Amino acid sequence: MRTRMCVTLTAAALLALSACSGTSDDGGAPATGGATGGGGELTPITMGVLPIVPSAALQLGIDEGIFEEHGFDVTLETGQGGAALLPAVVSGQMQFAISNPLSIMLAQGEGLDVRLITGYSHSLKEGDDITSVWAPADSGISSPKDLEGKTVAVNTLRTMGEVSIKEIVSEDGGDPNAVEFVELGFPDMPAALSAGNIDAAWVPEPFQTILKDGGNQLVSYNYQETMPGVPTMSVITAGTLAEQDPEMVEEFVAAVDEITAFAQENPDRVRETLTTFLEMDEALAQKVLIEDFGAEMDEEAMQSLADLSLEYGLLNEPVDMEKLMP
Repeated sequence: MRTRMCVTLTAAALLALSACSGTSDDGGAPATGGATGGGGELTPITMGVLPIVPSAALQLGIDEGIFEEHGFDVTLETGQGGAALLPAVVSGQMQFAISNPLSIMLAQGEGLDVRLITGYSHSLKEGDDITSVWAPADSGISSPKDLEGKTVAVNTLRTMGEVSIKEIVSEDGGDPNAVEFVELGFPDMPAALSAGNIDAAWVPEPFQTILKDGGNQLVSYNYQETMPGVPTMSVITAGTLAEQDPEMVEEFVAAVDEITAFAQENPDRVRETLTTFLEMDEALAQKVLIEDFGAEMDEEAMQSLADLSLEYGLLNEPVDMEKLMP
């Protein structure tokens, strides 16, 4: 099975776009019905992903035939952030997507019927982490407190980067409300930082390795300092699809869980996939950090995320973790 990568989409475009989707006219279940589980006609699935390193595991799952073994013909579409993919999932233009947990919490808090159905990728609890904040070497920004009054780029506003950066600034004695966050796609951040259009950038791989190799200053591993091991991406679907075709959703979860287990056991295969999935230079693919993959989610880290998001006003009420977690 080959991947059909569609154009990168903004939130507005996702609502209008129907090309590449495999949905029925009712905006719910896929056009051909439930999955076959390994025999007969494959169910076409459109899944939203981000153009970052952990997404490559899904491409690896396609290449290895794991999705096909579970009865699915999967097309991957890219978006700028998890929040940008949510409207397409809710409207039925995508059947599934990966999204950061905070975007899921926010969506549910705003009344959107989106379901977190399994875990996917996770930050690293020790050592170098897979997401971080960087500034130019000559900027004078070397600690979180130095971000006070500065412009920091995040891929989308009101998400995990923003809330964790506010917390590290606060913990370092700075004013978290004095940080100015601007929205910018991850691929655009290194050039913006070099040009002086932003003061600092929050990035995952491969961009943190690119910034490190460019001589920039590491400011913080913001996830590790605030909620170590937090899930970075989880798999979501719409409540309508979960209720209309629970057996298909369950089979898709089984496929993704098999893929994340395979990716965790075979990081070198993930690196190989990066050279085609992200058209990454082979030398860079060998250097980037790979996130932990797996279905299980650290509930303590998720609770920390929910608590901090409530503290900084991104959430309006506490999260019911039993309802949120699959």
